[in-house]
Amino acid sequence: MDPIEAFKAAQRKRWAHFAPFESHTTPSAARLVMHARIRAGQRVLDVACGTGVVSVTAARVGAHVTGLDLTPQLLQRARENAAVGGVSIDFHEGDVEALPFADASFDVVTSQYGHMFAPRPAVAIAEMLRVLKPGGTIAFSTWPPEVFVGRMFSLVASYLPPPTAGVAAPPSWGDVGVVLERLGDAVRDVRFDRAVAFIPALSPQHYRDNAERTSGPLIALVESLSAGAPDRLAEFRRAYDELTSEYFENNVIRQDYLMTGAIKA
Repeated sequence: MDPIEAFKAAQRKRWAHFAPFESHTTPSAARLVMHARIRAGQRVLDVACGTGVVSVTAARVGAHVTGLDLTPQLLQRARENAAVGGVSIDFHEGDVEALPFADASFDVVTSQYGHMFAPRPAVAIAEMLRVLKPGGTIAFSTWPPEVFVGRMFSLVASYLPPPTAGVAAPPSWGDVGVVLERLGDAVRDVRFDRAVAFIPALSPQHYRDNAERTSGPLIALVESLSAGAPDRLAEFRRAYDELTSEYFENNVIRQDYLMTGAIKA
C-alpha cells in the first residue's frame, strides 16, 4: 500500500474509539460555530466531523449541514447524535484530501481538531477551499504547539518511529504563522481567537488512562510499546503524567486552543 494510504488506514482504525471523548469537545464546538458566524439557511460542510458535535450545533442554528469523516464508527455515533437532537444532517464517509463535492458547494467549511490530522496540509486546505464558495467562510479549531495538547503530541512523537515521509505534525496547524502561510492569498480577512477548554479529570493519571483508550496517537503509541518495550512505555507514562500535572488543577485540565476564520477571496 502507498505509505500515505497506509497512514490513513491506520488513522481510520485508531480514531474509531474516540466517541467517549466527545463530551470534552462539545462546548468548544459551540465556540467554533459562533466564530464561523454560521446562520440559518447556510450550507455548511463539517470536515473530519467525528461524532458530529459541530455538525449538530450548526444544524440547530438552522444551517443545512453536511458532515464528513474518515472513520465509520464515528459517523455512526454522529448519526445517533443528530437523531437524538432532532436535526437532519447529510453524513458521508470520506477523506479531507479528496472531498466528494463539487467546487463552490458550501457557504461555510469548518473543522474542529480534525483536518489537522490529514497527512498533507497543502492538499487538505486546497480541498476545503475548493468546495467553498467565493466569499464563503472557512473556520477551524486547532491546538497550538506550545500548550498542553501540542506539547503532548510532541511527547508522543518522541516515543514513536519517525513519521511517514510527507506527513505533517498536527500541532503545526496551531501556529498562526504556519496557518497564514498555508491559507496564503486564497483568503482575506483572516482572524484568530484563543479560547480554553477545561476537561474534567480526577487526576493526571485518570486523564491519561482515558486518553489511552480514546485518542488515536496514544492508542498507536501503546500498541507500539506494550509488547516490545514495557520499560519505555512506563517511562512515557511518567512523562505524560508530569506534563499533564502542569495543566491540572481542581479536577480539570486546561486545554488552550486556537480558532481561525477567513473569507475565501
